[in-house]
Amino acid sequence: MLEAILFAYGEPMEREKLSTLLGVEQETVGALVESLKDEYARQERGLMIIQQQDGRVMLATKPQFGEIIESFIKEELKGDLTPAVAEALALVSYFGPISRAEIDYIRGVNSSFILRQLLMRGLVERTQKGHAYLYTASVDFLKHVGVSAVTNLPDYRKYQDIKQKYFENLSVEVTAPANDVSGGAPEPVPHTIEQS
Repeated sequence: MLEAILFAYGEPMEREKLSTLLGVEQETVGALVESLKDEYARQERGLMIIQQQDGRVMLATKPQFGEIIESFIKEELKGDLTPAVAEALALVSYFGPISRAEIDYIRGVNSSFILRQLLMRGLVERTQKGHAYLYTASVDFLKHVGVSAVTNLPDYRKYQDIKQKYFENLSVEVTAPANDVSGGAPEPVPHTIEQS
């Protein structure tokens, strides 16, 4: 269960959250994390557990596979946007700032890899709010499609109405996007190829 949760989440997760999801004490979560960490090392698997200084836990690929993963990602970036990537980009553009968890919920699948592609292509930016990342359309994307702000995208107001109704039903707080080519875009968090 721990492995499945960390894989699906794709970002560092607080032990307290893991404790709630697994229905066990935080001390038990610590023991489970150590057990899984040892199992990955013992079986020479391609995955590993990263434990951050603030106690958050993340599933990642081992550094020795970085070269092949980087090669794979570069190959993926050469082609046109796949329908799945375009779908995620549309969600970020019209619903941003939006978290990966919200994107996953709407799409019904894990979007971690797709969001990394969009970050590497420079089409989206991410900012950190607490322990979560929020994704917005990048200034480069806006320039590419020829608009000065996301509010100028086709049918933007219609999709904002849909967004408000959708997220109200989920009781999720939404904020208005601030991306503007003239300099109103939020400051992005520097990013590198994440290992997950």
